[in-house]
Amino acid sequence: MPRALRHYTMFTIFVAPALLFFAVFTLLPMLGGAAYSFTNWNGLARTYSFIGIANYTEALRDPAFMQALLFTLKYVVLMVLLQNAIALGLALLIESRRRAKGAYRTVFFMPNLMSMIIGAFMWTFIFTKLLPELAEKASLPFLDQAWTSDPKISFFAIIIVSLWQGAGYMMIIYVAALQGVPQDMKEAARIDGANGWQMFRSITLPMITQALTICIFLTLNAAFNTFDVVYGLTGGGPGRKTEVVAMHIFQEAFNYNYRFGFANAKAMILFVIVLIFTLIQVKVMKRREIEA
Repeated sequence: MPRALRHYTMFTIFVAPALLFFAVFTLLPMLGGAAYSFTNWNGLARTYSFIGIANYTEALRDPAFMQALLFTLKYVVLMVLLQNAIALGLALLIESRRRAKGAYRTVFFMPNLMSMIIGAFMWTFIFTKLLPELAEKASLPFLDQAWTSDPKISFFAIIIVSLWQGAGYMMIIYVAALQGVPQDMKEAARIDGANGWQMFRSITLPMITQALTICIFLTLNAAFNTFDVVYGLTGGGPGRKTEVVAMHIFQEAFNYNYRFGFANAKAMILFVIVLIFTLIQVKVMKRREIEA
């Protein structure tokens, strides 16, 4: 057997299980959902009818769906900016220390190991019980807010919990990237009189552009598909004001109207939006990598 063919065969053998699981549990359900989005199936009936793009036109005219989409877009923008800024800041802080780096990485990464549902319930206790008590005992009235019942305040509560859970994972990626930055370049810049900000802007940031691309990609996709943190903190309330698109689709399919085809149409619209944002982000960041 030729060497190239043997190499290709071994590669296929190792990759085949992952591809099989991806096809069975991700690709086929997605294709099935796309097909059902053109029907009026309710999720239970054995018979259903093909109705074309009626679900899509109705979804685009649904004010509740548009409200959930706008709320999700606002959430995505803040999460992409804040999570990457905090994660990179933590990575820089840890790498600047000479001792206990492993301990700090463990502490900041630990929330990522916890189920978000459990974390959301824990934070619900903090927002509704601990912070009001702390506000009263420590004379800090700004802590006593309707964190989970006021839509304006609830949005920031969702952001806080999401950052608490997700920043540590991105931090690990940035730490790995920072460890690959040549120290001799920093030393040479320091000898030439460059300050910390100048070294970060001209040396560190261009050298970790690939990590930045990966982290923005991961944050973007996770933020668009967020569900558990909202479900655990507010349940989409009050009055569906904090309902993200993923929760709206879930409620449409299983709680409100049992319109499975209609919910799948909304899911496909979300898929197209995420795909467009992802392609733009990757293209822009890849261009920056080349320029760097």
